[in-house]
Amino acid sequence: MNRLILLGFVSLCLVGLNSPVLAEESRPNIVVILADDLGYNDVGFTGPTEIKTPNLDELAQNGVTFENGFVTHPYCGPSRAGLLTGRYQARFGMENNVSYSPSDPHMGLPLTEKTFAKRLQEVGYKTSIFGKWHLGGAPHFQPNKRGFDYFYGFLDGGHNYMPGQVTVGGDGYSLPIMRNTGVAEFDEYLTTALSRDAARYIEGSKDAPFLMYLSYNAPHAPLQAPKQFIDKYQHIENNERRIYAAMVDAMDEGIGMVVNALKEAGKLDNTLIFFLSDNGGVFPEAWLPTFNWADNSPFRRGKVALLEGGIHVPFIAHWPAKIKQGVKFKGLVSSLDIAATSVALAGAQVEDGELDGVNLLPYVTGQKTGTPHQALFWRLEEQDNIFAVRTMDSKYLNQPLPEVGRSFFDMKNDPHEKNNLVDQYPERQEQLVRLWNQWNKKNINNILLQSYEYKKVKDQFYQELYQNNLKEARQKPAYKITATGEVIR
Repeated sequence: MNRLILLGFVSLCLVGLNSPVLAEESRPNIVVILADDLGYNDVGFTGPTEIKTPNLDELAQNGVTFENGFVTHPYCGPSRAGLLTGRYQARFGMENNVSYSPSDPHMGLPLTEKTFAKRLQEVGYKTSIFGKWHLGGAPHFQPNKRGFDYFYGFLDGGHNYMPGQVTVGGDGYSLPIMRNTGVAEFDEYLTTALSRDAARYIEGSKDAPFLMYLSYNAPHAPLQAPKQFIDKYQHIENNERRIYAAMVDAMDEGIGMVVNALKEAGKLDNTLIFFLSDNGGVFPEAWLPTFNWADNSPFRRGKVALLEGGIHVPFIAHWPAKIKQGVKFKGLVSSLDIAATSVALAGAQVEDGELDGVNLLPYVTGQKTGTPHQALFWRLEEQDNIFAVRTMDSKYLNQPLPEVGRSFFDMKNDPHEKNNLVDQYPERQEQLVRLWNQWNKKNINNILLQSYEYKKVKDQFYQELYQNNLKEARQKPAYKITATGEVIR
């Protein structure tokens, strides 16, 4: 009998060694921090800047900086769709911003697509999002239906930062903040409120690993910041640049709150933190000539452009348990890789070729060498011929912007795209064309309208509906009633 008891005890111990609890303890927490319209040179870890970002700089110093880090699109919504699904957004036809339209059952991230938050949720991760969603306002598109257990933020593409500007019945920028599917409040600067709620979430987290998506709208317009932050940048003469600098500073302070919460909870060592921007900082294009407060140097142009200024972003990863300090990684890295890396670390199942990203961990730990991607690709929906393809050595693109057009750049010798060599290296150019055409075979046409087109079509629909109802009402003969209430037509 004693022998049976001993064998039973040994069996329980062996089962414990393979139990989900121990497996979960070995899996990292994952925190993805996304800035909005952040200029490449507006953080300290990319080069000298007048903006103070000590918390981000420390994360970069103690982790890896991806010197060739890219997003999949040069503006907000499509870039976020690519990041959260781990698939090029052209694969599912979402190449423009989602309009905030809660009554439209089709205006959002297609339901055919699974976020990597959902994949992690399915294998035991607790998942949360703080801040900007911008992937659909109808109930079935909202974060709690797309893989996130907890949501504190807003659904539209931006929001006013000051709590006194909240109005019921306003546009998406002025609506109350949401907590999950209900109304929430914030009584301080929005960037700080998001950071504080994220820090509280960490403080209350249990033993299960978690995924946190901290999706700031800073430093996206409107340009608003508390006076104490603005006063730190009185030396900046340009008022808009001064406020923008204050917004970045406040975001960095909020990131410090989150990092401190991880330290105090004893979770920092086994937490993989990614930080990047959703696209380049704003640039004074012809349709927004006054938007001139971000610094994308040393790259040309910025947001909406397929030049490096629009898609080459500040991008770091920090994981004390696995990543050596101060690594500078030069290979091509994409925001798509965040999903692929997270899924691999969590042990979630995906079909071969389902994700377009690459697990970055073997590259940053030195197990693999070279570049994670041989080529990266971009496509814009406005016209069929707006595209870009980039390898480590070359880049070929076409975009109808001043001094851009059809361009070929030698990225090895001209990483800042100063010299257009289009048609001077036909073999290299043709090689990039073949790569892009092969990639594009798996894509579909865009399925959503741009916001101005969408508003025009929606307004026309309601106008025609009203006019048709009015016409029909006038054409119907008047009816009479009898004393007994009978209707005679």
